[in-house]
Amino acid sequence: MPLFLSSFLVLFLEIALIRWMPAYIRLLAYFSNFILLASFLGCGLGCMLVRSRRNLFALFPLIQLIVIVAVDRLRLEVSVASTTSLYFSSGTGEPIVPVESTLLLPILFVVVALLFVTVAQRMARELEAAMAQHPGSSGRGRPSQPLRAYALNLAGSLAGVAVFALMSWLQVRPVAWFGMAFAAALPFIVERRRVRAWANVALLAASAVLVWRMGSTSLWSPYYRIGVVENGAETVVAVNNVFHQSMAPLDEKEYFYQWPYTVFGDTFDNVLVLGAGSGTDVAAALRHGAKHVDAVEIDPVILRLGAERHPDRPYADPRVRIVNDDARHFLATTATRYDLIVFALIDSLTVQSSFSGVRLESYMFTEESFRAVRAHLTPRGAVALYNYFREKWLVDRLANTVAAAFGDEPRVQIHQDRAYLAVMLAGPRLHDVTMFPAPPTRVLAYRQPHTASPARLLQRDASVVPATDDWPFLYMRKPGLPQHYAIALAIVLTISAAAVWWVRRSSREAPRMPERSPVVSAVSRGSAGVNPAASPAAMDSDYAASAAEMEQRQTFPWHFFLLGAGFMLLETKSIVQFALLWGSTWSSASLAIASVLMMALASAVAASRIRFSRRWPIALPLLGLIALNYWIPVGRVTFDSRAATSLLYGVLVFSPVFCAGLLFSRSFRRSESAAADFGANLLGAMVGGVGEYLSLISGYRFLLVIVAGCYLGAVIADRR
Repeated sequence: MPLFLSSFLVLFLEIALIRWMPAYIRLLAYFSNFILLASFLGCGLGCMLVRSRRNLFALFPLIQLIVIVAVDRLRLEVSVASTTSLYFSSGTGEPIVPVESTLLLPILFVVVALLFVTVAQRMARELEAAMAQHPGSSGRGRPSQPLRAYALNLAGSLAGVAVFALMSWLQVRPVAWFGMAFAAALPFIVERRRVRAWANVALLAASAVLVWRMGSTSLWSPYYRIGVVENGAETVVAVNNVFHQSMAPLDEKEYFYQWPYTVFGDTFDNVLVLGAGSGTDVAAALRHGAKHVDAVEIDPVILRLGAERHPDRPYADPRVRIVNDDARHFLATTATRYDLIVFALIDSLTVQSSFSGVRLESYMFTEESFRAVRAHLTPRGAVALYNYFREKWLVDRLANTVAAAFGDEPRVQIHQDRAYLAVMLAGPRLHDVTMFPAPPTRVLAYRQPHTASPARLLQRDASVVPATDDWPFLYMRKPGLPQHYAIALAIVLTISAAAVWWVRRSSREAPRMPERSPVVSAVSRGSAGVNPAASPAAMDSDYAASAAEMEQRQTFPWHFFLLGAGFMLLETKSIVQFALLWGSTWSSASLAIASVLMMALASAVAASRIRFSRRWPIALPLLGLIALNYWIPVGRVTFDSRAATSLLYGVLVFSPVFCAGLLFSRSFRRSESAAADFGANLLGAMVGGVGEYLSLISGYRFLLVIVAGCYLGAVIADRR
């Protein structure tokens, strides 16, 4: 039970921080995988420090409080000066501290890593304690102790994902998230000396109170921290401190909401609004005679706000069907054709998941997505797309993508002085228009000046490459690694290498653990003569003169390191492909992570029951499946049945994960130092997470080549 609970705490806390910190530190919404990388580094170091003299978990409440106070009081805002990639800064009127991303990200990385060192050390101790207290045979048909402990670790992690997914579905506030994490930590705190225990309980209570105070006036959806402000006639909705949308009567909004009807007339019976938000685009369709409107919006809280507060009450109209879903997934699951499809200022301001740099709306603007939109138009249908794009090259990209998907030139008018507001029309209906009306010279909009800004037709730059499902990075000028990414990643890797070197050097210099240690007795001798009643608290004195196995192992376990790097990249690719199959919703992301953990758990169970004496019978099918995934990306093969297509790609995507887990479990079963090997595996996962940034240059398919290289290297490095 302690191993299950500590594993639950590690993964639950990781997901909670990934959700919570970007809500206050704006651009972490686009760099949230830095929190993921920090957690992997911290967990790896914590496992390597399993035999440290100090009980680092005693520092967890203090470091957690420091993290929360820093986020609350400093009001940090990342500044990224770039014209080749787009980020949305806060725009908040509150006092903030602007810090360059190359300085802030590594600092946050170190602080979060230190936090996870404390909890991971305890998890590693429980991992070895589980092996020591229940010794058993690793013979044929019986699970070895490393695999049994590993399976329990995976079960705790899976429970952490499930509980956080439930909390997201219930839309509970962060105080409940941290309350759950603190409750999981409590049994490990109260077992210590009474004075220290009460002090740490007080620190956890202070953290919970501060988290409650910070988020007490906000709404929390599965994607954002949402603030609602009444500003005269408008109701303004901000997400994560960034203006997102406003609700006002249609006549007081920008002209582009009604522009498709101005151009084509009130001739659209069946309308689809993608990214319907609080409902202004829906109100425009109803105003101009639509008989039916499908309003698709991914965020349930924003939908609810629109239903409750929009002055035109569009969601109360019986002609409207509200669909709470990812737009891309909706297009894949509906057979309806529409007279007009509207992209309603889609900009999510957050990433799809912490495992990748893909933003929530990225797959809505790929060439494959626009082909799906074209397939859902009636023979005389039209598409409307409008937004404030801020850079001309972004308008060029969308125009080029639409031209490639439709095989025809879109009509795009831009207001350069209004943050490159662009209004784009495409589709067969364009050919029916003999004369286009002149757009207004003034754009009435919230927080926009009312001076004249005449529109002009776009002369698109055909050299700007379209976004694709393989390279879905809409907000990057061209494939490449931006300088601020490269500098921050270089600093992070340098810090990580230095930390690993220091920990390994300290471990080698530490005195050998005495023979009385229950963990070393069990692991090194396989003895059953261990005191099973030895509690983790009592083990502190046994760990005090520790590091025997780390001293014995002079070579770094590169086999486990490469397995971790390969698995992290494979997991990232699987989650990205999962989003193409079932959408970019929070539930799909949670299900994808859970599916990966379940595949790893299934492989651990299989390896515990079947002895694999050779590695190549696992490695060759794994490499073959990776090659198959490379040559058959999601969407290349389709069936009339959606279920059959999902089954095909589900097996294709997750079967390599199972084989990779089998390869790890085979090696871990024979581990002589479970914590050290597990730590090396987590450090490899961190480096694999850094490698995910190569997709910015080459796309996601190329990651499979790196994955294959990692697993081939791991097999060669396996000397057992």
